[in-house]
Amino acid sequence: MLFNSLEFILFFPIVTLLYFVLPYKYRWFLLLMASCYFYMAFVPIYILILGFTIVVDYFAAIYIEKASGKKRRNLLIISLASNIFILAVFKYYNFINENLSFIVTLFGHENPIPFLKILLPIGLSFHTFQAMSYTIEVYRGNQKPEKHFGIYSLYVMFYPQLVAGPIERPQNILHQFYEKHNFQPNQATEGLKLILWGMFKKILIADRIAAMINPVFNSPQSYEGIPLILASILFAFQIYCDFSGYSDIAIGSAKVMGFKLMNNFNHPYCSRSISEFWSRWHISLSTWFRDYLYIPMGGNRVKISRWYFNLFFVFIISGLWHGANWTYIIWGALHGLYLICALFTAKASEKFVSIVRLTKAPILWNACQTLATFLLVCFAWVFFRASSFSDAYYISTHLFSNIGQQLRMILTDYGNSRMNLVYLNTGMISFATLVVFIFVMELIQWKQRKEGDTRYFFQNKPIAIRWSFYIFLVISISLFGVFHNNSEFIYFQF
Repeated sequence: MLFNSLEFILFFPIVTLLYFVLPYKYRWFLLLMASCYFYMAFVPIYILILGFTIVVDYFAAIYIEKASGKKRRNLLIISLASNIFILAVFKYYNFINENLSFIVTLFGHENPIPFLKILLPIGLSFHTFQAMSYTIEVYRGNQKPEKHFGIYSLYVMFYPQLVAGPIERPQNILHQFYEKHNFQPNQATEGLKLILWGMFKKILIADRIAAMINPVFNSPQSYEGIPLILASILFAFQIYCDFSGYSDIAIGSAKVMGFKLMNNFNHPYCSRSISEFWSRWHISLSTWFRDYLYIPMGGNRVKISRWYFNLFFVFIISGLWHGANWTYIIWGALHGLYLICALFTAKASEKFVSIVRLTKAPILWNACQTLATFLLVCFAWVFFRASSFSDAYYISTHLFSNIGQQLRMILTDYGNSRMNLVYLNTGMISFATLVVFIFVMELIQWKQRKEGDTRYFFQNKPIAIRWSFYIFLVISISLFGVFHNNSEFIYFQF
């Protein structure tokens, strides 16, 4: 079930109303059944995969607490291996087999291993990582195993964050399923505002951008120069609005019922370095890799060459987590290289900044850092979005092709040239509408940053200003929203 669908508009208020009407002791069961229905709205049979991992991890955690020594470690390995096996079969089997076939054919042989014709269960990487964090935390002694099978199932399947996060830790969410949440008007309105804000970003910005740039990324060889640059920059806004929009709706939906989910985004495109970007982008995933992979590998508490390896390896795995395609691996590798280069050149950069006295103009220096970081992120997004490595290579090598000629065409031919090159064949009005909505979003986010409020907006403003803004959002979504294709969220595929 999509958040941006009529089904969810009916599903959410019904479930929420029943949640507060039902006696406290039955609420967990309602949420579990609602979550099952929510997930089965995609591909019903895949609920069995979730059921398998839930059963394995539930019993593994109980036995891990009772065990000691090598047996305890083996139980953790069994639990993690079961989850990774599911991921490997459904997400990586065909990718591995495809690369194996390529290697085998180089030696004049055929690969006898068959390919599987299966669909990837929606959100598989998200609920798998959430389940893995539970058994790891039990193994580390930071979390008691959950004895209530239904509550543990709900921890894995809680519908607001089931298919695209945030990836919650058991310490944050499990205890909340035992708490009695009474209806709180202020909490409900804050949650509804987050849902509305998320819908604005998804329906008005992300889906409008998708309609503009999909033709470019689907057939990049038909374009060069300005259209490729615009499409690359617009995709950065699309994926941010799409994914942070989902997170806002998820957090808001949970909040209406009294649950608190972690913040997943904190204005990532305002970052002044790649390191800062990853502390602000998909926070639940980046902290997962930090706590369960990077730090156990030694983090930065090792010799410098090993430190660089740790960073690079974690980002390679992060890219692979996103998808079984070399484009995702290259995307992760680029971010790893960005961080390593920043560390390697840190002293030289400080010396250069000191010589040219950029610190004497902090606003200019901050702006330069932010712009440089944004452009590096945009370049990496090209590989993330491209359908194949060849497409990504073409785009990255033709971003600046014939720009001079294209600019002359724009200046001398306002009609066709601007339509094709600047407006991406969508027309001036449609493009200008998108720019207005992006400007509104950035203005609101600027106020959030200025006031130190990363989740809510206009919270302390006069009622007339607040309601004028809410009405503006509702009317804008109703009149200009993209509803015709019921677009899935980008991160559902992971």
